Amino acid sequence: MNNTSRRRTLETIGLVHPRPEAVTSPLFQAADPFFYALDKVQVKYEMLRAHFCEGDTVTAAARSHGYSRAEFYLVAAAFDEAGMTGLLDERRGRKGPMKLTENVQAFLDGLGPCTATWAAAALEEQLGVRLHPRTIQRARQR
Repeated sequence: MNNTSRRRTLETIGLVHPRPEAVTSPLFQAADPFFYALDKVQVKYEMLRAHFCEGDTVTAAARSHGYSRAEFYLVAAAFDEAGMTGLLDERRGRKGPMKLTENVQAFLDGLGPCTATWAAAALEEQLGVRLHPRTIQRARQR
C-alpha cells in the first residue's frame, strides 16, 4: 500500500492525525515507510510505547508525537481501558436516544398499531415522557 492510498483510507475512516507536521519522533522522520505520521492510531501507540517502554517523559513523548500532556493522559487511559481499540476515536455526541428506555419501548410495543403522533400523546399522558413522533417511528423500525 502506498502513502496515497493509505492516506485516502485514513481519511475515509477518520483516523488522520490532526497535526502530522508536529510529529518529530525519529521513527517517523526516518525513511522507513512503515511509520506514517498521518496514521493517528500508530502515532498514539508509538507515543505510549516511547513513554512506557523507552522511558521518555510524558511531556517529551507527547510533544514528539504531536500531542499535549493532557491528550497523552487521555490516550493512556483509553488504552488501559480498552487496549488497542481504545486508540480509535470515539464517536462524539450522544450514544442514542436518552428517553427511549426499556419501559418506554415496552409501552410503545404494547400500544399495537397506531400513529406515532397518537403514541407520543399516549406516552406523555401515561408515563410523563415526551418523545417526538419521529423518534417513535425510528424506534418501531428497529
